[in-house]
Amino acid sequence: MQNMTAELQKTEPPKRQASYDLGTFRVLIVEDYPFIADLLHSSLNELGVGSVLVSPNIAAAKEKILNFNLVASSTNLDVIVLDWLMPDGKGFELLHWIRNHESDSIKYLAVIVCSAYTNLELVTQSRDSGANEVLVKPVSAEKLARRILSVIDKPRPFLKTGEFFGPDRRRKKQAFAGADRRKTKPEEVTEKHEQLQ
Repeated sequence: MQNMTAELQKTEPPKRQASYDLGTFRVLIVEDYPFIADLLHSSLNELGVGSVLVSPNIAAAKEKILNFNLVASSTNLDVIVLDWLMPDGKGFELLHWIRNHESDSIKYLAVIVCSAYTNLELVTQSRDSGANEVLVKPVSAEKLARRILSVIDKPRPFLKTGEFFGPDRRRKKQAFAGADRRKTKPEEVTEKHEQLQ
């Protein structure tokens, strides 16, 4: 009996995941297929997201982003779920527009790229264009929740280099053993991002 008690004391209670009230959260879905847009919309509603908007193309998405995020306010969009292949362009074009915008409340928007075509080239291009996360279709509510929680719980600092602006592309903190061959150091610009929140 003592051994059993000792074993029970050694086991730790399961870790509780943080719960969030997403009632004031705003998400924009940029998706041209109505079925996928409805699926994402329903999943976000089930997660308790307060406001879900849908744009069927890049032009409509830009208009909504400008309407909601041109100036920092409590009604700004929080996350964009972006399909990579759209009828009027590719996702990286919208992502490039977002990351290079003058307005900080647009520039620092969290973007989750969502695509059925998840080859290494697409993942690399999404990362190098400034995406926060990549989501593979078919989408489940669980996968979508994990990506959104990753954006909330593990925000990566934004960096600016000569050719890149966006979340730090490195996921692991590792010491670098080689010589630093950068011509210029990247500039960490998280201060502005933290002020927006």
